[in-house]
Formats: sequence, structure tokens, C-alpha cells
Amino acid sequence: MSATERAVDAPVTAAELPALRRRITAILVASQILGGLGVATGIALAAVLAKEVSGTESLSGLAPTATVAGTALLSVPLAALMTARGRRPGLVLAYLIGALGAAVVVLAAAVGSFPLLLVGMAGFGAASSANLQARFAAADLAEPGARARAISNVVWATTIGAVLGPNIAAPAGRSVSGLGIPEASGPFVWAAGVFLISALVVAVLLRPDPLLTARALEPAGEQTAASRSLRAGFAAVAASRRARLALVTVAIAHTAMVSIMSMTPVDLGHHGASIDLIGLVISGHIAGMYAFSPVMGWLSDRLGRLAVIALSVGLLGFAALLAGTAGASHGQTAAGLFVLGLGWSAALVSGSALLTDAVPQAARAAAQGLSDLTMNTAAGVGGAVAGLVVAQASYAWLNLIAALLLLPLAALALFSRRA
Repeated sequence: MSATERAVDAPVTAAELPALRRRITAILVASQILGGLGVATGIALAAVLAKEVSGTESLSGLAPTATVAGTALLSVPLAALMTARGRRPGLVLAYLIGALGAAVVVLAAAVGSFPLLLVGMAGFGAASSANLQARFAAADLAEPGARARAISNVVWATTIGAVLGPNIAAPAGRSVSGLGIPEASGPFVWAAGVFLISALVVAVLLRPDPLLTARALEPAGEQTAASRSLRAGFAAVAASRRARLALVTVAIAHTAMVSIMSMTPVDLGHHGASIDLIGLVISGHIAGMYAFSPVMGWLSDRLGRLAVIALSVGLLGFAALLAGTAGASHGQTAAGLFVLGLGWSAALVSGSALLTDAVPQAARAAAQGLSDLTMNTAAGVGGAVAGLVVAQASYAWLNLIAALLLLPLAALALFSRRA
């Protein structure tokens, strides 16, 4: 027996599984509330802080882009760690790196260093990686017919912290006004503390490890070290048409969402919106992302993954239309951002469930890491381009480009449904 297999404290019987699922879900929910609070508190003013430190609007999109890039870069190493040792060590390490990144952001703001700010934002992205990987941890022990709902329940938990986060960004900024650092860096001070608490919750309470327990429940002859490798995970995705569709779904949806969302505070600022109003708009967007995820999970399990992917394409396209034509109408912008969140939720839940369905259990952790790498790399490029598009053209053009990205996804989903 390997060290990984011995990490499961005791065998779990079929009768014990329902209670274990509920307990694991409750712990993941708690960590998601905290993690969502920390990420949303910081990210709400990331572009604003970048503009203050760099002195130019054209670089403001690089701050959220660096966060996405950090999330992407850490996805594969974290997947490798989880593949070898389970979910718990990977989640704890990710939250600790996120706390360190937030501290570096505060230091960069204090000394006025834009390159250091980007380094800190990349480290901050590790906490986003933890939040994303937690959804897969919820699916480790779920029944196949309830995987989407298991994923969506943990995604939903982020609503509480994520909606509160942007609204406490302003008070967090005012709390550091006497420390000689920009107010926009205050949310990152608070985020660092929240991530440390998240790491502690996972380290102490997430036992037994859900991934290792799921492996222990598999027939003994079906898993080897080779079948659990990163290479095996990547090969499993390459061999499955539905797994490839899942990757494309989450990548395009995440790119469209990040690109539009990251530049919305800048566009609102152009039209006279206050920081408090920007926080409310982003809160509504995040509510759309997370609050209705159980509905998306139920639909995905009931109607099928492909039907909900099609729904996500329609919602994202409508959101781009609303936001792109809003102009000075803050209400229409808020509506567009809310629908944008709904479209992202539909894509994330259905795509994540489809990927988990499409690959063997042994290769899932590696395949899920590849999924997060793909979606965040694509979104990182989109976020970088978004700042340039808004600076050189307009926010309306950014929304049009995001809508055009949906066309290949729509075609691929239609082809897969017919096949």
C-alpha cells in the first residue's frame, strides 16, 4: 500500500458515505465562504489600484490579468500535489500562497512598484485556484447522477463571501488610511488574514481527504501510479470529445467573464460612478456567478450537461449586449454584469460536471488541473487584451469581441450534441 493510500485514516463503508458527503460538503462550504470573501474583497479594486500605482489606465487591466495568470500557473503544480497527496495539502498551500501574495500587493502599493504589484497579484491568484479546486473536491465522493449538484452547492457557498467582499472594499480601504498606503490596497490587508483562516479550516477539518477516500473505494486493481499521473490525466482529456468540449466551455466562458468584469469598474468610473456604486455592481455580478449555481447544477443533472452549456452561451451573449450598449446607464450595466455571472455559472457547473464524467477516476485530479490551467490561461490573455481594447477603442468594443468568442463554443456544442 502506498503512502497516499495509507493517508485515508480508516475504510469508509457504503452506509457511512452519505454522512461523510455531508460533512465534507459543510467544510468545503465554510472554506468557500472565507475564500470567496478574500478574493472578492481584493479583486473589486484591483484595476483601480493598478491604475493608481502605474499612473496609466492602459495598464489597469494587467492587475486582474496577473491574478488570473497566477491562478493558471499554479493549477498544474497544485493538481500534481493533489494527485500525489490528496485535496487537503493542495488547498492549504494555495490559500497560504494567496495570503503571501496579498501581503506583497500591499507592499507594492506602499513603495509604488507596479512590477511588484503584478507579482503580488499573481500570488493572490492562488486563492482563486483553491476556490476553483474545491468544487472538484465536492465531486470526489458524489454519485454520478448528482455530481453537478454537488459541484454547484460548493460554488454557491462562495456567494456569501463574494457578495460581501466588494461591499466591504471601501471600509477596508478606509481602515488603512492612517498607515500611509493607498486606500485601494486596504482590501488586500483584509484578504491576507481571511486566507490564513481558510487554510487553517481546511488543514484541521478536511479529514478524511475526499480524493484519497474516493480512490480507496475503487476496486484495487484499477489504479496504478501511472494511471494517476499528470500525463495520464492529459491523455484522458485528449482521448475524449466530451472532455475537450468541457475544457473549451469553461475556458471561453471564463475569458468572456474576466475580460468584461475586470474593465467594468474602469468604465463605470468614466461615467461618474463612485467606489461604493462600483462595489454594488460587482456584488450583483458575483451574485449571478454563485447564488444560482444550485439551479444550474439541478438543470445539468436533469436536462444534461450539453443543454446547460447551450444556455450559458445564450446568457453570456445577452450579457455582452446589455453591458456593451449601456453607456452612462449604471442600471443597465449592473443588469448586464448580473446576467454575465449567470452565464459563467451555467458554463462552470455544466463544464466541470462534464469533465468529471468524461475521464476515469484515477486521472480526474490531473484532468481537473488541466481544466483550470486552460481556463485561466485563456482568461489571462483576455484580461490583458481587455485593458488595451478599452484604452484604444471602447468598452462597447470589448463586449462585442467577447460575444464573438462564443461562436466557436456554440458550434462545438452543437456538433457534440448531434454526435
